[in-house]
Amino acid sequence: MAERGAPLDVIAASLRRERARTGLSLTEVAKRAGIAKSTLSQLEAGGGNPSVETLWALSVVLDVPFARLVEPVRPQVQVIRADEGPTFYSERSDYVATLVASCPPNARRDLFRIAAEPGPPRRSDPHMPGVVEHVVLSAGRALVGLVDEPVELAPGDYIAYPGDVEHIFQALEPGTRAVLVSEHS
Repeated sequence: MAERGAPLDVIAASLRRERARTGLSLTEVAKRAGIAKSTLSQLEAGGGNPSVETLWALSVVLDVPFARLVEPVRPQVQVIRADEGPTFYSERSDYVATLVASCPPNARRDLFRIAAEPGPPRRSDPHMPGVVEHVVLSAGRALVGLVDEPVELAPGDYIAYPGDVEHIFQALEPGTRAVLVSEHS
């Protein structure tokens, strides 16, 4: 089969990626698929001669379409224009958060575009344990970070702080804009 162009490198990378996604061990995937552990190990290393039946069994165990195992991953491009995306407004301050990219399965981050105006700070209650927020200010000036120790940011400045304690974002100039990444561990 390899002589006829079986995409062994693609199959190997796909099997490793999908097995990691499921959190299953090599032994468990092989057992559930009804194949030898050594066969799966060889396939993940880019060798072997996988039959259609073997690949179908693996796709069932890994809960993915057959094509995902044999076709190269193609980059996905997503564009969200400045005035697009679900928008959330603060009740207590002139602060708008627009979700730009939510956390896909097995990833641990959400990406927001922030628009804020001078006035009362946007106070955030503690999030789940282990959350870290990353902010890059793109326009204006703002006080950002822990309630007791906010840091003044200017365009281009970056700050990271624990999101699992009370924190603030307070615009100091009109037209303050930022990107916020909420990282979940």
